[in-house]
Amino acid sequence: MTFYLTTAIDYVNGEPHLGHAYEKIATDVIARHMRQRGEDVFFLTGTDEHGEPVADAAHAQGIEPQELADRNAARFQAMLPLLNISNDFFIRTTDPEHELRVQQVMQRIHDNGYTYMGVYEGWYCPRCADFKTESEILEGNRCPIHEIQLTREQEENWFFKLSAFQEDLERLYAEQPDFVMPERAMNETKAFVAQGLQDVSLSRAKLTWGVTVPWDPGHVFYVWFDADLNYYTALGYARPGEDLTDRYWPAQLHVIGKDIVKFHAIYWPAMLMAAGIAVPRHVFAHGFLMAQDGRKMSKSLGNVLDPFEVMDEFGTDALRFYLMRDVVFGADGNVGVDGVRTRYETELANEYGNLASRTIAMIARYLDGTVPLDHPIDQELAADFDHMAGEVAERFDRFELTAALDLIWQRVRRLNRYVEEQKPWELARDPEAADRLATVLASLHQGLRAVTVELVPYIPQSAATVLAAVDATPLQPIPPLFPKLDKQPA
Repeated sequence: MTFYLTTAIDYVNGEPHLGHAYEKIATDVIARHMRQRGEDVFFLTGTDEHGEPVADAAHAQGIEPQELADRNAARFQAMLPLLNISNDFFIRTTDPEHELRVQQVMQRIHDNGYTYMGVYEGWYCPRCADFKTESEILEGNRCPIHEIQLTREQEENWFFKLSAFQEDLERLYAEQPDFVMPERAMNETKAFVAQGLQDVSLSRAKLTWGVTVPWDPGHVFYVWFDADLNYYTALGYARPGEDLTDRYWPAQLHVIGKDIVKFHAIYWPAMLMAAGIAVPRHVFAHGFLMAQDGRKMSKSLGNVLDPFEVMDEFGTDALRFYLMRDVVFGADGNVGVDGVRTRYETELANEYGNLASRTIAMIARYLDGTVPLDHPIDQELAADFDHMAGEVAERFDRFELTAALDLIWQRVRRLNRYVEEQKPWELARDPEAADRLATVLASLHQGLRAVTVELVPYIPQSAATVLAAVDATPLQPIPPLFPKLDKQPA
């Protein structure tokens, strides 16, 4: 089976921050888990480089948009290996291959009769690059996302007949009730559509930084029509000389932030329908990360959790683990360095790290590093692990990443209790308990390996270290996976 999944692509008008890291990590966790299950996975991420926000940011710096795009796209690409992200391709919407494929798809939409020329007037947010409907506007004509004053704009543009897909979209949501996830996001989507869809501006005549409209070169495509198609266009050129579209499309999952649901759950499937392209299986909208005091993160308030600083102090696995453990995937969550430190010390170091170190050390010391492969294991303990892999897989099928990690961690704690109950160090002093000692250590060895396999998607570097150690012959003690921290809270 194929499993194609993507993240939203990031605007290059700014530098990478925690929100970008969070989305990439969550999607990577899913990709790694699905690969473990034998799925043929293709994982896409990238940068969104056209549109007014990018052009405005570039001009404010006195440079051309392409220079800003090149500079910041490189920063987003450089972030991925630091986060241990296993993406298969990184798309840039200034790729010539992407631009060509956008023009081909949009030409099909035009040829199919879903475009027309008209005059658009409405309230516009330059940072969203989006005209807002009356129901979306905050008091004082402000953007609901950026809370800045909207501008009244009027343009002669090409339009997309979004209204023609009212019934098709309603049918899609009825037939695929999990098309948009979680349920909160689906309810918001259906409520928006139920108000009655209006046709939307397809092109911009006032802007030059974008993909040229092939049937009217005086216009460029409105950035969302360019950007949303990246998930489809990338497959056409991600591997040189090979078109992966038939192999991987339709996509299984698109992970996005909850602030861009409208574009991905309404505009995008309508565009695909207009071009005669199959719609994806799921669009999952994750929540926002807030400061631990519940306020929005702000550099001026000094409450921003910098992912790069966290990785420097605690390591990449700790950042990945913390974000998946502390923030329920799909909901908003409060995050901060104190929370990272607590999870690092209490769970990663004291629970999992200590379990791995002492299990391996005891096998090395008491069994000369060799676990008898044919030795029976403790069936009572084994029963607690019988359904773990299936339960974890069920949670992943619903993209419940935090719940899946909790199931794994219940077993980590079960193994630690088993150590305290069985006291292998006491068994080792009793020659008549040699067989029982071998049973206990064989059971711990198997349990440690089982939880570590399930933890690979979350903490790939640490898990790889443990798997290499438990599969070695003979087993040798390993250094602490999560060393004690030198820095103390201020």
